[in-house]
Amino acid sequence: MNDLFASTAHAPGVHIGIGGWNYVPWRGGTFYPVGLVQRRELEFASQQLTSIEINGTYYGAQKPHIYAGWRDATPEGFVFSAKAPKRIVTARKLAATGGQVEDFIDGISHLGNRLGPLVWQFAAGRTPDRDDLADFLQLLPQQVNGRRQRHALEVRDPDCFDAELVALIRQHGITLVYTDSTEHPNAADLSGDFVYARLMGSRDEHANGYPPAELQQWAKRVQHWRKGEDVADLPHLAAPLPAAAPREVFLYFISAAKHRNPAAARALQTLVDKN
Repeated sequence: MNDLFASTAHAPGVHIGIGGWNYVPWRGGTFYPVGLVQRRELEFASQQLTSIEINGTYYGAQKPHIYAGWRDATPEGFVFSAKAPKRIVTARKLAATGGQVEDFIDGISHLGNRLGPLVWQFAAGRTPDRDDLADFLQLLPQQVNGRRQRHALEVRDPDCFDAELVALIRQHGITLVYTDSTEHPNAADLSGDFVYARLMGSRDEHANGYPPAELQQWAKRVQHWRKGEDVADLPHLAAPLPAAAPREVFLYFISAAKHRNPAAARALQTLVDKN
């Protein structure tokens, strides 16, 4: 099942996609072609997009052979990110979850070179003890099976969302997740050697989820991030870092008018590829 979009030379170091790939409103011609069997949806989606964030791992890890199957169903150069299990990030003592962290990463490592960042999401109302969080971050491996492993932190509790958090994750080389959500705190402080953004503002009235001017603005922001530059028009918690080495960018269209998100991802990828 070949696709012209998949064969396009995409901007290096930029991965734009959606959350998950099993969604009924994407079927029947909205995103998936009429008649496409469900078992081939990942294959199709990975030829239309450059990345997918796996959300289901937040609720339960898969068997290693499932991850291996996902790896084999996707083309070279495609990258998954994945949310870490809820049972880990809601643990009373984060520093005591080393075994669970190891088990999760051992399983998902079967994605091989398709595995990108892991997202550790702390829900609103979950304010980790700062020392416990620091000890937890030390548990996150920097390499898995000889490959570099990257980690991103999404904090949805305002009580934990401050400049001290940015300083902590910068010490550990962890990336702070940026979202454009109006319901959760957000900040675009650079920290790790990559950028991770989750865009939650797609709207039904726009065929591509966002109006053209907003997608153009996001394309410019992606270009700044890719150059290692801070994006001054987004909110920050701490003093911006000076421009540094280029950063990889992972950006996903999540929730909101979800049926528009594949089109949003394709439209933004096309804009980025042109520049």
